[in-house]
Amino acid sequence: MTAPLFTTLGCRLNAYETEAMKDLAAKAGVENAVVVNTCAVTSEAVRKARQEIRKLRRDNPNAKIIVTGCAAQTEPETFAAMTEVDLVIGNTEKMKPETWANMAPDLIGKTEAVQVDDIMSVTETAGHLIDGFGTRSRAYVQVQNGCDHRCTFCIIPYGRGNSRSVPAGVVVDQIKRLVDKGFNEVVLTGVDLTSWGADLPAAPKLGDLVMRILKLVPDLPRLRISSIDSIEVDENLMQAIATEPRLMPHLHLSLQHGDDMILKRMKRRHLRDDAIRFAEEAKRLRPDMTFGADIIAGFPTETEAMFENSLKLVTECDLTWLHVFPYSPRPGTPAARMPQVNGKAIKDRAARLREVGETQVRRHLEAQIGKTHHILMENEHMGRTEQFTEVLFDTPQIESAIVTAKIIGVTETQLNASPL
Repeated sequence: MTAPLFTTLGCRLNAYETEAMKDLAAKAGVENAVVVNTCAVTSEAVRKARQEIRKLRRDNPNAKIIVTGCAAQTEPETFAAMTEVDLVIGNTEKMKPETWANMAPDLIGKTEAVQVDDIMSVTETAGHLIDGFGTRSRAYVQVQNGCDHRCTFCIIPYGRGNSRSVPAGVVVDQIKRLVDKGFNEVVLTGVDLTSWGADLPAAPKLGDLVMRILKLVPDLPRLRISSIDSIEVDENLMQAIATEPRLMPHLHLSLQHGDDMILKRMKRRHLRDDAIRFAEEAKRLRPDMTFGADIIAGFPTETEAMFENSLKLVTECDLTWLHVFPYSPRPGTPAARMPQVNGKAIKDRAARLREVGETQVRRHLEAQIGKTHHILMENEHMGRTEQFTEVLFDTPQIESAIVTAKIIGVTETQLNASPL
């Protein structure tokens, strides 16, 4: 009998929760199992999950296959029908100690083959905080889960449920423990991070949490926030951007498109001018700020002129790191019932977006030559700047240390540096 094998598909939050599941499974004594933590963000993600399950069954013919994650939550019948799968558990169930305790020693004998409850009935997200997920240098802290919005292309709220926040005191205590363990950077993560606090007493905002962390954990060298919805950014978060050097100058924006009509059809809550104004203001407050962004190519009804507005948005917001998603319909979403764009056009537009993104990356890299950065080392030869740009060193550095260095050159996607 062997310890369970875990496979994670999809987002950073899934990876975080996989670490929690490993701990729960180990404490319960689960053995000889393969756990697949799936993603449901696109139809392609579900297809890849099925493909990965078949491969894992071939490689592990005698193990029990457990499928969980967002795809298992939204399409339990899809995975229950697969002959390779022994057990399907939902996103709520996967974080419960009793779920794993009931699997051991006889994995299926004590359990129903499908354990997926109503995710919308879940009202809290604390209880499975972990210390130290990430590299030795960087830790990720989940402070929020779920989403109250209903974008027409997105199935994720039905996989994650409504928005739930981890109380600030719990977050601060965990970050203190991480700093005591030697972590030099903490990343706050969630499904809809800027909705943090809406369900807590007095409805605090994400900026309140950021300011509280920086005040109460003075020994934390670097705080980073993951993907945000710029229209929800509050005054305190803007204040932190302007005044707190320990808050890293990199924001990943959930923009999705650059055309107002498409944004309305997506049921987004911002328009292109809102995105541009936010980027300009953040840059004014913090001139070294860089942006990443999610952009969808080929959303239903998208014309060439509408797509051109997305292309222009890349430079108008001075985006550097693009996550380009060719649109694919998710059954059960309103967008799947809209007039679809030709598949070849979607592929072509995604490629053009990526090309513009590559140009933006080159501009950013070349602008760093001669500058001094404080680089958090992820291993002996590679670290990241404050803006999350990868940096290579010829000589070995101390892993997890923050190294002051001068940028002396660039590669296609990385910087080269010499320590000072």
